[in-house]
This record gives sequence, C-alpha cells and structure tokens, in this order.
Amino acid sequence: MKKLVLYLCAGVLVFGLTACGGSPEEDSSAGGSQTESSSQGSEQTEGSGAEDSQDSSGAENDGSGADDVQPGADGWSEEMSGLKAAVVDAVGQDEYWPDMPMDGEMLKMAYGVEADMYEDFMAESPMISANVDALVIIKAKEGQVDTVFDLLTAYREKMVNDTMQYPMNLSKIQASQVEKVGDYAIFVQLGGTANQGDDEEEAIKKCQEANTKALEAIKGKLQ
Repeated sequence: MKKLVLYLCAGVLVFGLTACGGSPEEDSSAGGSQTESSSQGSEQTEGSGAEDSQDSSGAENDGSGADDVQPGADGWSEEMSGLKAAVVDAVGQDEYWPDMPMDGEMLKMAYGVEADMYEDFMAESPMISANVDALVIIKAKEGQVDTVFDLLTAYREKMVNDTMQYPMNLSKIQASQVEKVGDYAIFVQLGGTANQGDDEEEAIKKCQEANTKALEAIKGKLQ
C-alpha cells in the first residue's frame, strides 16, 4: 500500500515538471524568434534615422543654395558688374581710380538723375575729394535716355566751368565724355596717373585715351 502511494506521488511530480518546463526544442525556437524580431526592429529604427538625417540635410541644402547669393560686386546687378569689369580690364586696374560706390540717393544728389528715370545703374566716384575720376552707367527707362543724357552732360559742363576748383584735375575734366548707347547713358571721367606729368596736353591725351577705351569696352558688352 505504501509503495502504491509513493508511485502515485512520483507520477504527479513528473507530470508537473513536464507541464511547466516544456521541451528544449520549443524553448530554443521561441528564443530565436524573439532575437530575430528584436534585430528587425533595430534595423528599422536605424533605417528611419538615416532617412530622417538625409531629409534634414536636404532641407538645409535647399535653404542655402546659390540663389541666395547676391550677383555682382559692390551690390550692382550682374550686368552692371560686368560692364564695370570690362572698363577696369580696358584701362588697367592700377589706372582705374573710382573707389566709392554710389547708391540711388547719391546718384540723384550728384547728377540729378531720379529713380523713376532708370531701370538699372552703376556709379562710382572718388572717395577723396581731390580726385575726380568717375564712372557712371545708367540703363534708362523707355523714353528717358535723352533726359538722363542731358543731366549727365549738364554735370560735365558744370565741372568744366568750375575747373579752377580742381586745377590738379583739369586734364581729366577736359577729357571727360558723355555718350548714349541705345537706352544707356554713360559718363566717363578717367585717367588715373595721367595728370601727374608736367605736360597738360599730354595728360589730356592720356585721359581721352582712357575714356575711349572705357567706352569701347562698354559698347563691346552691350552690342
């Protein structure tokens, strides 16, 4: 009788252990599934982060493109910067003395040219009052080129009549030119070191040559 009771207890114990533990193969299969699932989740997270990084980088590139850069030097339009560069190349960097860019208000005060008269312009005058070298290129609005030309001519004539105020620059003022090229009105008063010699006639000739080179360079770009 006692043996029977022992056998029954042993059977119940074995049955309980089997039900709770499960087979080794089942445990291994379950563990593998969990590991694979965890690995896939990690890859998805990493992939999502890389895409987000690319999107973020792309947005930054879009916001800092070349279109945000202003064309031209000294604030001029690309066309006006190109015209000035052509003049500098023609007369020589060392002989091009205008060094102070003029804005619209300065253009109006100096030459009387109003903002509603032009579409675009570039103008540079001397920063030192003892120097008179200047370059003005104005793209006039339709029907305004003659008015702008007359204003620039009036400015030149005033300078010629007041040459006693600029005895050291007489040659440059006398040699200055105003010209129309299509819708463009141009004032050139260049010469650089030409007025540093003793011969006034020779200085005027050199200034005229510099102005002619400048005008030809401008015409070459416009035509």
